[in-house]
Amino acid sequence: MTPSAERVGDARKGGGAPAASRANQPQEEMAFFTTRRILQTLVAVVLLSAAVYVLFPKILGLEDAIAKVGEGNPVWVVIALGFNVVAFAAYVALFRGVVGERARRLNWRESYEITMAGLAATRLFSAGGAGGIALTYWALRKAGMQRRESARRMVAFLVLTYAVYMVSLVVFGVLLRTGVLSGNDPVGMTIVPAAIAGTLIAVFLLIALIPDDVERRVARFAEGYRRARFLRRVGAGPATLASGTRTAIEFVRKPSKGGLAVAGAIGFWAGNIGILWASFHAFDVGVPLGVVVQGFFVGMTANLFPFAPGGVGAVDAGMIGAFVLFGFPGEEVFAAVLTYRVIAFWLPIPPGILAFFQLRRTVDRWEGEREEKRKARAEKRAGPGSGQEPLLQKVK
Repeated sequence: MTPSAERVGDARKGGGAPAASRANQPQEEMAFFTTRRILQTLVAVVLLSAAVYVLFPKILGLEDAIAKVGEGNPVWVVIALGFNVVAFAAYVALFRGVVGERARRLNWRESYEITMAGLAATRLFSAGGAGGIALTYWALRKAGMQRRESARRMVAFLVLTYAVYMVSLVVFGVLLRTGVLSGNDPVGMTIVPAAIAGTLIAVFLLIALIPDDVERRVARFAEGYRRARFLRRVGAGPATLASGTRTAIEFVRKPSKGGLAVAGAIGFWAGNIGILWASFHAFDVGVPLGVVVQGFFVGMTANLFPFAPGGVGAVDAGMIGAFVLFGFPGEEVFAAVLTYRVIAFWLPIPPGILAFFQLRRTVDRWEGEREEKRKARAEKRAGPGSGQEPLLQKVK
């Protein structure tokens, strides 16, 4: 079924798009960018940034670390900027590879708008990427993708993205600890993260074994119970999670189908690591590549801290702490990580916000096209001589 047919089906189920519903669409989308939420975020960002970039250096005796940022080699800073472009081009390719197969109306420009707008939502409104997930799901629904299919594709997108993350922690942690890769190898930064990541990989492989009909089984079990509807919804969660995980695995197993998505996931993380690697070189800090990769992924776990929008402050402190534990001087590490965060985190926010407003116009166009098709179908069903055509003309 084509996306257009899916949208027709959705309209029929709901009796078409009511005028009141269409009128509420701007409020729905602006839920991501309310004035109150923006102000709350700005206050949180200012406080967290002050804590990390003012108080943190004083606590560690790194008062000159901020001044050192201006001493970075500009050539390596430009290289870092180039890696940033690669990272987000790969991120758009990842999104396109996962959803383009189904939402065929999404071209590269529209895929860019959704991913960059989702990036801005992630950066500004939540830790762990929840803001970007919500906005991307909303955009897929507006593009005509059915609710369950949108959820499945979002799960596949996240599983592919973080599968690269987890596998990297295992591979580089083990290679560093066994001496295959050069660099310091403290157990807490190599084997422990590798073990946790390996456990999570095993969990998701087991989730993929959940049968397709689990929701039906739960519904049959729930028959006759007062909370049958609630139990059916509970069953829908594991079913969607399992389906999305299997979709991600299928992308990996079949390069002809999922090659773009897999390459995008790898390229996104590789581009980010490249930014950090170039940032270290900008301050003449000789960090082995294996340590750069492992320290990057260990430090990024701080992004899950729930009270930091986009991991502001938490990721900075986590990444600085990771490389200090690997035995590198705190002052140079601080300057390199700060440079990385400015390039990878702050610079993409303005184009992400611009992409959000471009996406709003794109959604308005989709809605206009859908309304025109609905009217055309209504006129076709009415047909000449049905008595409805003059009425339509009179209404016009």
